[in-house]
Amino acid sequence: MLNEVGIYYATAGAGHKSAALALEHAYKLSNKAKKVRAIDVLDYTSKAYAKMCRKTYIELAGKKPHLLGWAYDKTDTPWQRERQRLILEASQSRRFIKHLEDSTADLAICTHFLPSELISWLRAKGRINTRQVVVVTDIDVHAMWLCRNVEQYYVKQPQSKAYLEKLGVPGSIISPLGIPIDPVFAMPKDKQAMREKHGLLPDRTTILVSAGGYGVGPMEVMLKEMLTLKHPAQIVAICGKSEELKAQADRVARAAGREGNVIIHPVGFTKQMDEYMSASDIVVGKPGGLTMSEALAKGLVYVVVKPIPGQEDRNAHHLMMRGAGLQCDDIEVLGFMLDELIGNAPRLSRMQASALAFAHPYAAMNIVNSIDALPLAA
Repeated sequence: MLNEVGIYYATAGAGHKSAALALEHAYKLSNKAKKVRAIDVLDYTSKAYAKMCRKTYIELAGKKPHLLGWAYDKTDTPWQRERQRLILEASQSRRFIKHLEDSTADLAICTHFLPSELISWLRAKGRINTRQVVVVTDIDVHAMWLCRNVEQYYVKQPQSKAYLEKLGVPGSIISPLGIPIDPVFAMPKDKQAMREKHGLLPDRTTILVSAGGYGVGPMEVMLKEMLTLKHPAQIVAICGKSEELKAQADRVARAAGREGNVIIHPVGFTKQMDEYMSASDIVVGKPGGLTMSEALAKGLVYVVVKPIPGQEDRNAHHLMMRGAGLQCDDIEVLGFMLDELIGNAPRLSRMQASALAFAHPYAAMNIVNSIDALPLAA
């Protein structure tokens, strides 16, 4: 058993934090560490740098997604520009470096590349001897995740392992155990019971629309288009932390009423996503690594709407390739696509089975167990 584990993430998007908290929960359930703590690295950087990291992704995702795609591709150059990144990161992360130097943790688990790069650098300089593992939170492995000093990589699938091996990473330190999601998503929950609990009709196709934890997405436009559905349906509109999106969803729901062919249930930020997913048949939204992994664990068909170029585009590609999702690049035909899917019950069932086959509901616990078996003595 490890004495202390530090799980490091950065709140640049919601997924890295969700993965870290999932691992923290798994550790507490497994009792494989005496002390475990999930820490946001950006709380230990300069205020300006933290603001840039936290705000830039959200703003670009909502207003200029093509710039995110350009930046993703431009920086996806394995083993290049490491020195330039480290100069910037180290200059802005002095308090985090001090935290690492003072830390008594046996192991660092990184669900974001910023802490893993800094830990790798400090180890190379002989300033710390903390071992680390890197947990990749998207299906594909971007070059920013690469480290010189790491005990184990955890990735989504064997294809990602093969890619890392091509880059010179030993296969013995790469484990395709999936993206860690909260263990609660592995718990089976009765669909009808969850619908009753959350005020949903028991006999309607249920579509969960997710705007992500920070409320990024064309929610109002999607909901209005989905009102054109010919099949009876109910829509659970998860708006995240965005009050603006919640207000938009409320307006569309009021206009639609409670007696029509399509009923909308707006929901703000919630900690009961596993229950809403258990109540649903289909999820519509952006394919972030964590939301996608949660949906797959619940056997939901993922209808991807206008994925952001870069990691979302790649995540969507893998969903299509596995037969677990559809991609809608024109919101104007979203209702048509959903009607075709709902109206073809055998196809919907096949895709739900494919989603379950691509899922890793026990990834968090499996990663914790795998770490426990590693030779991590200094």
